Amino acid sequence: MLQPKRRKYIKEFRGRRRGAATRGSVISFGDFGMKAQEVAWVTSAQIESARRTITHSLKKGGRVWVRIFPDKPITSRPAGKRMGGGKGDISTYVAVVRPGMILFEVAGADPVIIREAFRKASAKLPIDIKIVSREED
Repeated sequence: MLQPKRRKYIKEFRGRRRGAATRGSVISFGDFGMKAQEVAWVTSAQIESARRTITHSLKKGGRVWVRIFPDKPITSRPAGKRMGGGKGDISTYVAVVRPGMILFEVAGADPVIIREAFRKASAKLPIDIKIVSREED
């Protein structure tokens, strides 16, 4: 699973998830991309699952770029724990995804296969996506 090697601060505030993506909203590496349509936290397990689905669908016929990284730690407390005692331990890492952000890019494969791979991978993610190409962008 993806997670940062080191952090300056161990735990982080949850923050406000609103607004559109200003950075990471243009295709930079590949020919086709998966663009987010809504706000969400995408966990490292969901990113890895979608990546594996895309690479499996391409069958060695393309290159995949993962444009998001889960660098936000999410803490949780054990079930049945009484109130107090401070903030819980880190349970997972998430990437904050805003509308317009490119999640994955692919190049070097047939467009029909790429669209099918993105369709399968979108089922692994908790958000709606739009498939964009370099020509459209």
